[in-house]
Amino acid sequence: MEFGVFILAQQRGYHQSSQQVIQNSIEQTVVAEQAGFNTAWYAEHHFNNYSLSPSPLMMVAHAAGKTRRIRLGTAVCILPLYHPARFLAEVGFVDTVSNGRLELGIGSGYQQFEFERFGVKIEESGEIYNEFLDIIPQGLTQKIVEYHGKHLHLPPSSIAVRCLQDPMPPLWITSGNPATLGRGVREGHNLFVTALLNGTEAVTALRGRLETVATDNGADLDEDVKFGFLRCAFASDSASEIDAYLDCARFQRRISESLKFRRAQTDDGYMVKEVPSPTDPSMAELRKNLPVGSVNQVIDKMLEEISILRPKHIALQTQLGDFDQKTMLRQIELWGERIIPAIRKEVDALNTVAA
Repeated sequence: MEFGVFILAQQRGYHQSSQQVIQNSIEQTVVAEQAGFNTAWYAEHHFNNYSLSPSPLMMVAHAAGKTRRIRLGTAVCILPLYHPARFLAEVGFVDTVSNGRLELGIGSGYQQFEFERFGVKIEESGEIYNEFLDIIPQGLTQKIVEYHGKHLHLPPSSIAVRCLQDPMPPLWITSGNPATLGRGVREGHNLFVTALLNGTEAVTALRGRLETVATDNGADLDEDVKFGFLRCAFASDSASEIDAYLDCARFQRRISESLKFRRAQTDDGYMVKEVPSPTDPSMAELRKNLPVGSVNQVIDKMLEEISILRPKHIALQTQLGDFDQKTMLRQIELWGERIIPAIRKEVDALNTVAA
């Protein structure tokens, strides 16, 4: 069982500077490595405070110089916002400077706000994404790549800085579209999924959807597919700390939905307003849905969800809203010292019995 931290790099208000947000993200990465996490993941978003990580590849390159062991992932590169030649070149460079530690998460994007400012039609994002998925394995594994599609065109080109990983960094596919996930299964890539802030029923339903995707594409989900699960979770005996974390998680959901459904409000063109939604979960619902509470409660809840979903990787959301940095660093250390070892011990025991 692998564990990662997912770092969104959010700015909840002007009481946080952009420099502070980025420095907090790097500090969380360093502490996650010290705590024994396998991976640190970085988001990509643009032009507003939802995430201050405009280039996850740049984040990986920088974090590579601050760390030695932890793997570093993009979650995700929004492919339609890139030119394929530059994307391939930067992937080769980043895998090199990280000494082969890159995990390459990719997606098609969902925020029209971003697409408009890059001059890309969001209606074409799926087609562009699929053309990129044609190009990436060629460009990273072959001496020369050439491609002529509906949207992307690349004359015969060679990527100068080659990836260290052979044949290429692992690809992680994130999408809610069964066809997109299905292609990832057929081509042997990893998947990244989430149940958002929902509870056990949603985790069970997610497992069912993934089983259908795998079966429809000639694979066994447990034997043939590696997939990661993005989850909000927090362990503490302090009710106020838990509530602060859940409040930041709900903030993320509110901003994400306002951008996704194109109802975002802002007074200055940058800071997106946090507007409550009729579908907001209550704090009581969040405490019921998510692995939060004492250390033992979190371990038990995580094990319950693992028994249902059976992921190979769990990514914890650590950088949310304006949650207190010192408290979060202690949280990362707590997971490394007590929670992750306990979960791995139980999972290993169950796998031994099953074998």
